[in-house]
Amino acid sequence: MNDPISIQRIQQLHPQVRQRFTDFITECENTLGITLRIMLPVLRTIAEQDALYAQGRTTPGNIVTNAPGGTSYHNFGLAVDLCVIANGGVDWNYDNATLVPIAQKYGLEWGGSWVHLIDKPHFEFRNGHPENPTDLLAAYKAGEIDNDGYLLGI
Repeated sequence: MNDPISIQRIQQLHPQVRQRFTDFITECENTLGITLRIMLPVLRTIAEQDALYAQGRTTPGNIVTNAPGGTSYHNFGLAVDLCVIANGGVDWNYDNATLVPIAQKYGLEWGGSWVHLIDKPHFEFRNGHPENPTDLLAAYKAGEIDNDGYLLGI
C-alpha cells in the first residue's frame, strides 16, 4: 500500500480483515499502476450510520445509503470506500470496476455491482453474511465483541 494516510486508516478495520484489505489494495496498486486512498469514515458507529441514512429522508441532503444503522458493513469494520489519488488529489471519477477482478480474489464485494443504490467506491468483506447483516448486528447487541469493540468470530 503506497498511501501513508491509507496505511493509518486501515487500522480502523476489524483486525481479522486488515491484512486482506492491505493485500487487495497493494495488488491493485502494483497491477494497475495506481495509488488508492481509503476514504473516511472507515468505521461508522450505528448512530453515525443512522444519521447518514436519515439524509435525504428526514434531514436535508441527497440519499447516499440504503443501510440504516447496524446494516452497513462499515458498522463492523468490514468495508472501505476507495478512491484513486491523481494529480495531488482524489479522483472520484476513476472506474473502480477495474479493481473488481482483484477484489474477487480476496473475497470482497463491490458496491458498484449493486442494483438499488450503486456505491462505486465501496468494497466489503461479507464472509458468508447476507447483504443485510442482521446476524452481525444481533451478535453486536449480544455483546459478542472484543475489548476494542470488534465482533468476535468474523
